[in-house]
This record gives sequence, structure tokens and C-alpha cells, in this order.
Amino acid sequence: MPIRVALFGTGNCGRLALIQLIEDPRFELVAVGVSNPDKVGRDAGHLAGLDETTGITASLGLDAILAAASDAAVYCAMGDTRPIEATRDVKALLAAGINVVGSAPNTLQFPWGAAPQKVIDGVEDAARQGNSSLFITGVDPGVVTDLIPFALASTCQRIEQIRTMEIADYASYDGVEVMDAVMGFGKPLDQPGLLFLPGVLGLAWGTAIRELAAGLGVEVDEIVESFELEPAPEDIEVAIGVIKAGTTAATRFEITGMVGGKPAIVVEHITRVRGDLRPDWTQPAQPGGSYRIEITGEPSYVVDICPSSSRGDHNYAAILLAAGRIVNAIPDVVAAPAGLRTTLDLPLVTGRGTYRG
Repeated sequence: MPIRVALFGTGNCGRLALIQLIEDPRFELVAVGVSNPDKVGRDAGHLAGLDETTGITASLGLDAILAAASDAAVYCAMGDTRPIEATRDVKALLAAGINVVGSAPNTLQFPWGAAPQKVIDGVEDAARQGNSSLFITGVDPGVVTDLIPFALASTCQRIEQIRTMEIADYASYDGVEVMDAVMGFGKPLDQPGLLFLPGVLGLAWGTAIRELAAGLGVEVDEIVESFELEPAPEDIEVAIGVIKAGTTAATRFEITGMVGGKPAIVVEHITRVRGDLRPDWTQPAQPGGSYRIEITGEPSYVVDICPSSSRGDHNYAAILLAAGRIVNAIPDVVAAPAGLRTTLDLPLVTGRGTYRG
């Protein structure tokens, strides 16, 4: 019998998750919730970009999802700029007995040491009340910072450092809020995006660093942040508009987990809106963008991950990676004990049921 699933949020990630929920016979889509009034009443198939009418139309807010008596909800609403609201939504779903998988709020990927204990307790209480489970994941932080490094680490006799990297051209990324407010593209260099306010990088990727540390059996003593911004040499046209000359057009940042005074776990991002900016920074392994896992130890590894898609470019493929991980985890999250679940305690999600000859 298919798992009854509802979805909230049909932005970049939610729209791609919606495609699989419609097409994958393991799932029965029962409700779609949106925050944009312009999408209310539209069929799920149309919101997913498919030439298919499902009979499931979008409703405003969570009410239809809460009323649908689904086994699980995919939650893909914006969490970067509304973490309190996203956490509140997730708690409401859990308390109603609905298992939740999703991309937000990011902190709940591995909240211990990153989120206030009262927030963690509130989520756990809601999960106990509804006998439900929660799993939040993404690309980075997410698959690139936990699933793949853990697989490689499992083959090592000794590890000195794990470094994960995103190296990407964001010119085609059409998420205005992320590009402008969060990352600060197109802003003066002395007015960086929200991401570069003191402590924000450590909060956003501290979950990934602490989860890797927990998997390695070590404790992080300190998280250190650093970043560089590079101005556009001239006006550059991108998906969200024009990056004016002299404003931020490339960023490089690191978040480092220190263990015993040494940089044990490093998350590095190099993000450009044109490939020739800062050629001295690491270049992607494929045109447009890639991810890299570097392990220093015995053995050492350098592994490049190059997602691609027949439906879009490297940015589309990266978001698709996250959406696939979210949807394919649904059966295991439904079967899991109540509470916050992470990659460390879920069984290996293998992609069972996704093969199409």
C-alpha cells in the first residue's frame, strides 16, 4: 500500500520533491500546502512542472496537510530567513502524528550543540506527543557533509582531517532571497549578506561539523569562521537580475571544527556568478559546479561529486539531489522511533523502489 504523503512548500526544492511524489508508485500524494496566495488552487502536477493533472490542488498554509491524515509530510518551505516559523510548523505536524522529512529548518539536521536546548526539547516533545519522527537534510549541509564523508571514513584506518567543499557558479540560481539577503550577491562589500554576520556561518554549518564529529567519536572544542568577498569587475547579468560592478560577485568561506587545537573538520564554499572570477580559488570538477570530499589520513581521498540532470543545469541537479534524498528517506522515517532522527541513526537509504528500466 502506498505511503500517504503531503507536501508543504513548492519552491526550488519542494517542486522537485513534488515530481517524485507524483511519479513514484511508493507514495500517494494527498495534499499540497503553499505560502504564496498566487499558487492556491493550482494542481500539484502543474506546480511540479509536469503535463499531468493529479486532482490535488494547493491550499494556503498547513491546514489541508493537517486535515489530510497523511503518514508523512515533506516540508520544504524557506527556513534560512524564517527558522522560528519553520520550527513551529514542523512541531505542529509532529504533534498531529505526521512524520516529517524536509529541507528546513536546517538547524534540526543535527541540533545538539547548535540549537538552544529548549528548542530541541520542544521538537522532541511534539514528536512524542504524536508518536512521529523528523528527518531534515539537504545537499550541503546534508548529503555532502554527512552521508558521503561517512561512507569514505568507514574505510579509513586513521583520519587527520575531513574537508567538504561546494564549488559552484550561482549565476543560474533563481532564489532571490538566498542570493540577495542571505549570500549578499550584488551588495556592497562592506554590507555582506546575512550569512557573513558573526556567528551565522557557525550556526548554519555547525550542525554538519558536529554531526561529522559525532560520527568520528570526537568532540569539537571550537568552531572558527572566515570569509572573503570578491567584487564584480563589471556588470554581470544573472538569473535574479544584474550584479553591478564593484558589488559582491564571488565568495569563499570556511567553517572549521577544531579538535585538540587542530582543524579536524572543515566546510569550505567557493561560490561565483562567473567562472573566471578569482581563478586562484579552487575550480569545479565540471563546468558550472561540483562538490568535493577530501580526507587526509590512511588512506587519503579526494572525491569529486558532479551532479547533472536531463531536466536542468548543475544548480538544478544539486537541488534534485537533496529532493531525492528527502523523498527516498520517507519509508525509513515513517518506520523510525519517535523523535529527531539523523543520518547517524537512520538505516542506509538505498534508493529502493527508484529503478526504472
